[in-house]
Amino acid sequence: MNSTLLHSALAALALLGVATVSGCNDVNTELRTPVYSTSIKEDSTRISDFAKEFPLQYNSYMKNSESSVMTEYKGSVPFHKNDNVNPLPKGWKHAQPYLKNLWLGYPFMYEYNEARGHTLAIQDFVNIDRINRYGEKGTLPATCWNCKTPKMMTWIEQYGDDFWSKDVNAFRGREAIDAKDETIGCANCHDPKTMELRLYSEPLKDWLKRSGKDWNTMSRNEKRSYVCAQCHVEYYFTHKDNGPASRPVFPWDNGFDPEDIYQYYKGHGPKGADGKPGPFSDWVHAASKVPMIKMQHPEFETFQDGPHGAAGVSCADCHMPYQRVDGKKVSSHWMTSPLKDPELRACRQCHADKTADYLRERVLYTQKKCFDQLLKAQEVSVKAHEAIRLANADIETNAGELHPQHQALMAEAREMVRKGQIFWDYVSAENSVGFHNPTKALDTLMTSAECSQKAIDLAQQATNYRISAALAGDIKTIVPPILEFSRKLQQDPSVLESNPWLKLLPTLPKADKVWEGQDNLTAAR
Repeated sequence: MNSTLLHSALAALALLGVATVSGCNDVNTELRTPVYSTSIKEDSTRISDFAKEFPLQYNSYMKNSESSVMTEYKGSVPFHKNDNVNPLPKGWKHAQPYLKNLWLGYPFMYEYNEARGHTLAIQDFVNIDRINRYGEKGTLPATCWNCKTPKMMTWIEQYGDDFWSKDVNAFRGREAIDAKDETIGCANCHDPKTMELRLYSEPLKDWLKRSGKDWNTMSRNEKRSYVCAQCHVEYYFTHKDNGPASRPVFPWDNGFDPEDIYQYYKGHGPKGADGKPGPFSDWVHAASKVPMIKMQHPEFETFQDGPHGAAGVSCADCHMPYQRVDGKKVSSHWMTSPLKDPELRACRQCHADKTADYLRERVLYTQKKCFDQLLKAQEVSVKAHEAIRLANADIETNAGELHPQHQALMAEAREMVRKGQIFWDYVSAENSVGFHNPTKALDTLMTSAECSQKAIDLAQQATNYRISAALAGDIKTIVPPILEFSRKLQQDPSVLESNPWLKLLPTLPKADKVWEGQDNLTAAR
């Protein structure tokens, strides 16, 4: 072979090598995108309407009904996240025992389960104990439907901003919604006529407008993450002083980091005498009496500046990877953890030089480090609430022996309790166990523990350390985890005597169930 041919051959091999190792080239979504003109009704919200024209996608979407496969830290089994004993899916090893304590006085203390797939979103929603099933009204706003169904578009068109503050149970019955066919599905992300990616989420549309971003000029790869960001985010319900009551809002005006969101929540609450909004809160903690924030599930906020998001990888690249079915290249609509695939094919699109075992071990290494710190931050947060509770009681019994700076010290202590729990929940509620952004997760948990510990120190100082003896020792002995609790159990005074913090709650009046899932039992009776 002469030198010219040799150089040509080597150049061709080099180019082939680049194409081979650059596995992500296979998921380049900026190339040719199919254009459709379907026979589906333009206002369709039913999944079954899409099945005939898109059977391959529909079949993979129905895999979201799977509810038995566990990964090390996550899964699609609706077990109680706080309870390491009952119920316990086979192979499950990890729980957060203090969740009910940290949400004391808020409906999340009744039930908080691992989420199942999109196909089961409404079924799980209408059976969760957070919605009151012992009265006609659910005592939560209709806003809670926002991330459960594309039928939101129909309801918003019908009711406008009056929809949000309606009672959640007004849309619960079978006559209002089909739990299986109108759950999170095709119409949440696709225009039924053209199958172009589109937004249905009012709060995301609002934020894009506030931030000067135009959906129509975004790249398709950006859209493949933003359609997920319609729901996999932190949000809150507008206070009536600041706009349409209970309209959902994404608190991103300062940025996506926990500090940005924490600063945002220093406003946007009820207006004071000066006409300015005060701090926003979701509820007042029953033990410490501190106004708190319940973080939701900030996957997008965590992911977007993590290793993958910053590199231009979209949510769909990992959670909806391309696959070959019947000789056709289609995006999987089984939106789940890449770890459920023994071969980790979604990961190896890009990490083609690594084995599945190696990649899985790296993921689990990261998750273990984050989960261990999560439990530590959780315990310090509980101790901080107890410190404030003891300090509040000390004020009543030792009013004449307080620290000269007592009020300032306690004000800062309460703020540190609030900040510590917001930062803990930013990681706890996020569903990757730190993997989406390990650096941010660990830094956030460190800040959480620091703030909670500072709250403990300030409360002790404010009481001239009279509460120190009561705080000495293991928090699990001082305040045991509340592993079992529900609305029904709160009707039993003896249950409330079983834990020092449950004693702080009022006994609910005896009541029979009114709702079982979508069925109104009163009508049946």
